[in-house]
Amino acid sequence: MEHSSLRIVFFGTPDFAAAALRALVLGQHEVVGVVTAPDKPAGRGQRIHVSAVKTVALEHHLPVAQPDKLRSPGFQDTLRAWDADLFAVVAFRMLPESVWSLPRLGTVNVHGSLLPDFRGAAPIQHAVMAGARHTGVTSFFITREIDTGSVLLQRGCPIGPEDTSGEVYARLMEAGAGLLEDTLTALAAGNIEGIPQHALMQGGERPAPKLFRQDGRIDWRKSSTEVVDFIRGMHPFPGAWSTLNGATFKVHKARAVSAPAEIGSLQPGHCHTSTGQWWVGTADAPVLVDRAQLAGKPAMPAEDILRGYRYPATELGSEGH
Repeated sequence: MEHSSLRIVFFGTPDFAAAALRALVLGQHEVVGVVTAPDKPAGRGQRIHVSAVKTVALEHHLPVAQPDKLRSPGFQDTLRAWDADLFAVVAFRMLPESVWSLPRLGTVNVHGSLLPDFRGAAPIQHAVMAGARHTGVTSFFITREIDTGSVLLQRGCPIGPEDTSGEVYARLMEAGAGLLEDTLTALAAGNIEGIPQHALMQGGERPAPKLFRQDGRIDWRKSSTEVVDFIRGMHPFPGAWSTLNGATFKVHKARAVSAPAEIGSLQPGHCHTSTGQWWVGTADAPVLVDRAQLAGKPAMPAEDILRGYRYPATELGSEGH
């Protein structure tokens, strides 16, 4: 039986999800409810912060649920009352089976990679850090094992040689919004079937586990290309960092370019600063730091940092990296 329009409950929290919700409410399907994270205090003033998804939902006068516990009977009663054909999930926490199994057509998720590659919580950062030149978004059915359900549709996206994960994120945010709409339309028409992910595996698929601040420490013992890709992938979150004279030193942008002959070779983490340029040694060749941030200071061009820094900038990191 074909359906031209589906009743959808949307789950999501950040701006990546908000773009998808905005596209859905402008499309052919009916969003009958929105689930997002509870409001919480944020920032120095601890002002109450609402999610990007809630902001879009309120703009369009959609009913909103913000459960603390997804297994609570009251929340699940709300879901049943919304009587959705399908749940759509974009950038939300893991759902228990008692939730994702509720709708008759199941629950669809949108993931920021071409599954089964870069399966995990931080697919965009890991793709950029790996030096990948192509990624994309995938829609798939949620099953018991996280991010392993049958693939429905995929849409590719290039990664430029200087792109940061933030820039790729913005590109995939728009691609994911369109992909979700296309997926729901195909499911409503009944002309799409999922492909098991094991059938798509070619070997060499890479995991994409969640990243934390401590994961951002730069290992200057790696090659210049690996160091630059790591910095690109970690920007803007959780951020690439090293230490300088015992203080945290964030690196926002660096390039693997040919160094002047007079610099010669530099040991990993050792610096050469002259004429406003900041070179740092790696395993094979120095990299040029373009933009960085001293502890307690705003990010600025390396030339400006060198001009005002009062201490020797001779080595980054410790214990060899």
